[in-house]
Amino acid sequence: MLATTLRVSAGLAAAALLALASGCATQQASKPAAEQTASKPATQTEDNLFIAYNDENGRIYVLGDPSLYRLYLQTGEVALTRTRIGAGPDGATVVFGMNKDDAKTGGPTLAEQYYDGAKQPQGPFYGEVFKGGRFYVFNEWKDMADYLKHGEVALTYTEIGAGPDGETVVYALNKDSAKNGPPKAAIAQFHRMHPAKAKAAQ
Repeated sequence: MLATTLRVSAGLAAAALLALASGCATQQASKPAAEQTASKPATQTEDNLFIAYNDENGRIYVLGDPSLYRLYLQTGEVALTRTRIGAGPDGATVVFGMNKDDAKTGGPTLAEQYYDGAKQPQGPFYGEVFKGGRFYVFNEWKDMADYLKHGEVALTYTEIGAGPDGETVVYALNKDSAKNGPPKAAIAQFHRMHPAKAKAAQ
């Protein structure tokens, strides 16, 4: 792991603290309210993890890009990958899909690090597992992390036939979220991810 260390001399640090105390805070306070609001940071982006089990070739596909995940579900293929032969449960091969930005860095991808437990999402999260013809939906990282560890979901809310091709959709819950009834936000997000297909005219 590469680490970068920043060293600041004691004199420079003291000068910086003096400048902050004497001027910067006062200048910020004097800004008009509208300008202060405009300078707030943008809304944090959502972290994603998508896992698809391919029953035909016995592989597990791990992706972090929603567009790449949807493309995989449509075609069963991923153009750019990092592969670990025999590294999955029961010796399954694990394929980590990469988009163009991932390919430039060479990996490991963020999704790969989430899958390995090397990193954890820090902001809003949405994830899915497609396995055995069912979608498993997670809108909290702790629930998906439990799934990755144990291979099952303890508390769920299920919608039969709600998937884009009539698949069953299983929403992961936990002790806290189960108190709120149907997971409306997760349900809405799933349907944004997988718009219903138009039925052919009869």
